[in-house]
Amino acid sequence: MANHGEFQIAEFGFPGPLRDRLVGAILAGTKTSTSSTLVEYSIVDEPLPIIGNMQTVVDSNVAAVATIQTVSVEIVRLADVGLEHAREEGEGFDSVAAWRRGHEAFWHSAEMRDFLDNPDFTVDNETLVVLERFQLIEVLSQAD
Repeated sequence: MANHGEFQIAEFGFPGPLRDRLVGAILAGTKTSTSSTLVEYSIVDEPLPIIGNMQTVVDSNVAAVATIQTVSVEIVRLADVGLEHAREEGEGFDSVAAWRRGHEAFWHSAEMRDFLDNPDFTVDNETLVVLERFQLIEVLSQAD
């Protein structure tokens, strides 16, 4: 994981419209959690989030826009993700089923499969996901 100044960089989704929406939700204070498959961390040889760590959020142009701090980390089966986490993702999910549909679409996307170098990657109830909660510490600049 790259660093920006003294903090690691936090990238949400891939550059483009999704990242722009997610960053906007972080800046608005409505996105306070995120989800990743555990396997994503091994692809980039990235350590799991650590409670108390600060990260610099970057937008689609890799401009630093905010500082966040991890407040909790949990690894659970995909089947065990709860409604509170789904709502804290700040994407308007009103049910775990809606959250799961949105995340499965992302995890099964060509971009994710390319990133994982696995054209057949799929998730199921047993897939381990990393649930990270964070708080917005500072807005550095507004994303374009």
